[in-house]
Amino acid sequence: MTARARVRAPELTGRGGWLNTGGATLSLADLRGSIVILDFWTFCCVNCLHVLDELRELEERHRDTVVIVGVHSPKFVHEAEHDAVVDAVERYEVHHPVLDDPALATWKQYAVRAWPTLVVIDPEGYVVAQHAGEGHAHALERLVTELEAEHAAKGTLRRGDGPYVPPEPVATDLRFPGKMLALPGSGHYLVSDSTRHALVELAADGESVVRRIGSGVRGLADGDAATARFSEPQGLAMLPDGGVIVADTVNHALRRLDLESGVVTTVAGTGRQWWQGSPTAGQALQVDLSSPWDVAWFEDRVWIAMAGVHQLWTYDPATGRVEVAAGTTNEGLVDGPAREAWFAQPSGLTVSGERLWIADSETSALRWAERTAEDTGYVIRTAVGTGLFDFGHRDGPAGQALLQHPLGVTGLPDGSVAVSDTYNNALRRYDPVTGEVSTLATDLREPSDAAVVAGDIVVVESARHRLTRLRLPEEAVRVEGVAHRTQRAATDVAPGLFRLDVVFSAPAGQKLDERYGPSTRLLVSATPPELLTEGAGKGTDLFRDLVLDPSVPEGVLHVSAMAASCDDDPANEYPACHVHQQDWGVPVRLADTGDSRLALVLAGMDEGPQ
Repeated sequence: MTARARVRAPELTGRGGWLNTGGATLSLADLRGSIVILDFWTFCCVNCLHVLDELRELEERHRDTVVIVGVHSPKFVHEAEHDAVVDAVERYEVHHPVLDDPALATWKQYAVRAWPTLVVIDPEGYVVAQHAGEGHAHALERLVTELEAEHAAKGTLRRGDGPYVPPEPVATDLRFPGKMLALPGSGHYLVSDSTRHALVELAADGESVVRRIGSGVRGLADGDAATARFSEPQGLAMLPDGGVIVADTVNHALRRLDLESGVVTTVAGTGRQWWQGSPTAGQALQVDLSSPWDVAWFEDRVWIAMAGVHQLWTYDPATGRVEVAAGTTNEGLVDGPAREAWFAQPSGLTVSGERLWIADSETSALRWAERTAEDTGYVIRTAVGTGLFDFGHRDGPAGQALLQHPLGVTGLPDGSVAVSDTYNNALRRYDPVTGEVSTLATDLREPSDAAVVAGDIVVVESARHRLTRLRLPEEAVRVEGVAHRTQRAATDVAPGLFRLDVVFSAPAGQKLDERYGPSTRLLVSATPPELLTEGAGKGTDLFRDLVLDPSVPEGVLHVSAMAASCDDDPANEYPACHVHQQDWGVPVRLADTGDSRLALVLAGMDEGPQ
């Protein structure tokens, strides 16, 4: 076995305290003898949610030797609120201890730079590996197996139950509902009961349960209302034929519900998550999807907010095909022709007039898609929002207004749109005629969707587990509010020539397989673009010499890296391969005393300049 660097793990500290421990405070000493995997996550981040799902099987297989500890490290101000973290731990069925670290104390001690990041600590308390991004489950499985054997032989492995203590369950008809649909004719509502993996039909009062669709057990199974299975379903869209399309988010699939019979069938997706290099068009049941979060019927297609890859896709029920409609998979806010635009976790869709409105959650933005004047395709525009790190609650002219991680958008009768401004616990309004943003309601709890019903607006209050009906005010309230930036401190970097290293070591038993060309990719850009005078663009090396313009005092480096490793067995003609990928947005500040090298760990340990 390859010798590993011996780096003592820093202590786990967080002002918010511990969850899922029965009130106990944990220390690394308490965990000595176990293999500890720290999962640095934040609940806004869809990539973090993917990793939670990747870890479930490993957590179960090695339950007597491995302790996973979630370290919740917030991006948004709302995520630093302890009650919101408590909700998120239940919402996403996190079944291991979680340290609430609102001030990023442990994040800084471990020099973490990206959500999600995994750090492995051996039974003697030493850091032995770090992985950023998704796709590392196979590498962790191999490493854990090695550590089990190594420390069993040394007598330093302790087997037994971990420190996880489940919270007491709470009885409610809905549990963290996601999206809703007002059903025509009956006046009923169809709601995605996301945490309970089902759909619920409510009567016109918005409270009485008419029926449940789905067994309530996480899974992917077609069938009638009692036997069908979902996994954290979200968006709902009515088809012209009266059927309903369901964005079955964690199953990476679209499902069709026949409202009359209650029968559920899968119409798009394979159940597997889309990875770079996978097909982006084809027969819907043969193409992988990635965390579809919302759906809308627009111009004879189902449009899909594909949150997991920062794109919009379409599904055509007539031909049974899916394809990418907008976005490059790069995370950020860039307008322009649809195929060149950048999104960041689009999570809400609605149609108003000739526009498809988009709640682009990670950029705290309201955007839209429409046909070009020349009718040559679609173009993406932004109404509110400036980028990944600027957010808040501020009304007024759209150019300076701020949202905070909105998840839903709803067309209003007067042509304006209501935004479910989730992390501001508010309902906002944007008027495309005046360009003004205002506030319709506050004191909501994580609103995630809304619908107009008989002159009122019905809001999904996800964290209150209910629908709330409000009067649509004739005049909205204007909130001066405040602006925020992400709590992550900027990295001081030296102007001029600057070295970027993405650290990647193939897991044991694997290698970079370049039989069919380069197996690594690096994409670098900046906000503002003027920050980089040299070094922007694509390449196949995981390092890059950049030149930073000294006249630009600060900005954000956007780095996207991918590496594919395959089993290192010459006798195997078809080795199993695995993709590791991560996007970083690194706030930087130019300073003469700053670093001239930035190391971003994709997998492995940074051992300094090579």
